[in-house]
Amino acid sequence: MRYIFNQVYIIGAFCLLVSCTAMGQKFNTHEVKSGETLESISKMYGVTPANILQYNKEIKQGQQLRPNTILVVPGAKTATKPANSVSGAINDRMQDSIVAREPIGYTTHRVRKKETIFGITQQYKITQEELKKYNTQLYASPLQKKMELRIPKYNASKIEEIGLNENDFEKYIVAPKETRWSIAHKYGITIDSMLVLNPGLSKTNNYLSEGYELLMPKIAGSSVQNQVTQIYTSYTVPAKMNFYRLEQEFGVKSDEIVRLNPEITERGGLKEGMVIRIPEQKVEAGVINTDNYIFYEVKQKQNEFRLTRKFGMTWAELVQLNPDLKDGLKAGMVLKLPKDKVGDFEVKNSLVLDKVNLIDSIDVAVVPKVLFLLPFRLDKLNLSDKEAVEKTIDSRNSLKYSLGLYSGALVALDSLKSLGVSIDVKTFDNQLDLIKTKQILQAEQLGGYSAIFGPLDIPSLKETAVQAAKFNVPVIAPVPAKSDISLNNVFFSYTDEEVLLKHMLDYAESKHEDETILIIADENSKLEQTAILKRFPAAKVVVVKEEEKNIGINRDKLQTLLSDKVPNWVFVESDNYKLIASVVSILNSFNNTAFDALSGNDKVSVRMFTTDMNSAFENEVISNTHLSNLNFTYPSVNRQVANNSFVERYRKRFGDYPDRYAVRGFDLTFDLLLKLAYKNDLIDVSRFIGETEYSGNKFNYERKGVAGYYNQSSYIMMIDDLRIIELE
Repeated sequence: MRYIFNQVYIIGAFCLLVSCTAMGQKFNTHEVKSGETLESISKMYGVTPANILQYNKEIKQGQQLRPNTILVVPGAKTATKPANSVSGAINDRMQDSIVAREPIGYTTHRVRKKETIFGITQQYKITQEELKKYNTQLYASPLQKKMELRIPKYNASKIEEIGLNENDFEKYIVAPKETRWSIAHKYGITIDSMLVLNPGLSKTNNYLSEGYELLMPKIAGSSVQNQVTQIYTSYTVPAKMNFYRLEQEFGVKSDEIVRLNPEITERGGLKEGMVIRIPEQKVEAGVINTDNYIFYEVKQKQNEFRLTRKFGMTWAELVQLNPDLKDGLKAGMVLKLPKDKVGDFEVKNSLVLDKVNLIDSIDVAVVPKVLFLLPFRLDKLNLSDKEAVEKTIDSRNSLKYSLGLYSGALVALDSLKSLGVSIDVKTFDNQLDLIKTKQILQAEQLGGYSAIFGPLDIPSLKETAVQAAKFNVPVIAPVPAKSDISLNNVFFSYTDEEVLLKHMLDYAESKHEDETILIIADENSKLEQTAILKRFPAAKVVVVKEEEKNIGINRDKLQTLLSDKVPNWVFVESDNYKLIASVVSILNSFNNTAFDALSGNDKVSVRMFTTDMNSAFENEVISNTHLSNLNFTYPSVNRQVANNSFVERYRKRFGDYPDRYAVRGFDLTFDLLLKLAYKNDLIDVSRFIGETEYSGNKFNYERKGVAGYYNQSSYIMMIDDLRIIELE
């Protein structure tokens, strides 16, 4: 307990000054064109590259600028376009109409309570860049009640005004399971072009709802909505070729080949050297979706060799799936790939991710600002009485969790400091009280924070999420959090039961051969029983007898269901420790015991599983020796921690080994800060960073509509020889 007691004093004395930078100069916004560099842009505006980097923390020195990126450029000088700037392309003309348009006048808007920048831009049909351009205080300060904003007014934008024919565009209705990537591929445009044509789409996440209307360029001569675009390739007939082999190779019926090539009939069949047309690909609405393909966005400086080696495909195979590659490989192209394609990459939301080493990618110029809101309950502790403090910590789970999480977080801060990263941190004791939480939030300018860690209680977490959502600030829920929270800025870090159940059943199904499956589930676990039966329809269900004071199973009945020919896998699903203790004892008595009356000297092999490793399995009345004998296997959000640099650093600071809450506090904070040090925008980073893993936890956030981001990672653990080992 010494490290916990030390932590109380650390928390009580913890205080960091918050640095503020005033901003009183004018700014421009600049849309990066293809081929532009930091140096060339700085010359346009008469500033230094360092000036631009100062206000665009996501850009690194020496990094190649991505076309269509919006940069904030200090200084009043207006840039002039280079004489050789590209014009005439859809993307350039549409972007100019949205970003570079000049206002015809201005109006004033007085900010009301609970208004957001997004809501204001939607109300006046302007972009966030345009709002900030004419209200430069928003670059440094969050939106505040009663703030007077200058709102630019523009002529209603029409396609004809920018020299584009409206007949070249069509409305596209998003179908189920379609993504931005699949639709961009279908139309042969880049994601950036899609954003230009549809400025209402968010630039910070990939969410796309079913039924959403998009403005898209028509495919020449057809409409993707109701017609088919057919592409053909020329094929020279080799010796001994026949229609059957053509059909097998190209998937085209012989009568279709004859219809497309009348000379076959005229010359009496296929002849060696004959050049015929073969349908190469059909693109149909609703076909190119996440059920059929995964997608990859081509990066700058990639070439044919890198792509073919990355995906283990020949160039011809890539071209067959993506005919536009015939015109050359271009950055921003969206390629479709077979759904079952595997390799040294990760797929997230049907998008192939390039692996990023966060430690090697940190930007020491970035200074994330993080707010910790945890219930330390300093108002209830008498710090002069060590014994009383220890008793209070033991009796209050929220305090135990908070101190554990925060002690690990402090070690994470030390670790980032050793990597050269500066973190601006403020910590508050919300006292597990909603009113106190509201007071803290009202006193803080939340828009200046990169992320908020906590709180633990659901009412305070929801209030924090609602307030932070106004400034698009992410909120990290460090412990299980079930509520009606439905905000896209909440990161639920604790993997939920449905994911754990699926992982356990996926694992069991992948390892199952001829084992007998049995299910022991009480009334409260019927959902788990149904899920197991769906995966293993031949499983046998053991009846659980539930009475007012007793609960258990019939040992003799269980014996008749166990097999002595093949191993037995028994799923135990309950949150009643009495039932679990009884079942564990009975199963252990059967394990490796000869059933002479049934089968001579054959022995019964029993292995125990659960899909829900709840606290009932950790009750002290349950024998760990019995669980070990049964090779008890279960899903878990964390794993055992071996001696490593974190453990050593923790012991050096607190004089004790970290508990699981301290391990989680370190992993969660280290993951958060590494991502913020890579790019100070957690929501944006979560789009293209896949699974990350640290001492005892791993994280892989996926967005679920507008309900937030949910961790999809978990482990499969087994108790063997009284040790907990990781299986998967």
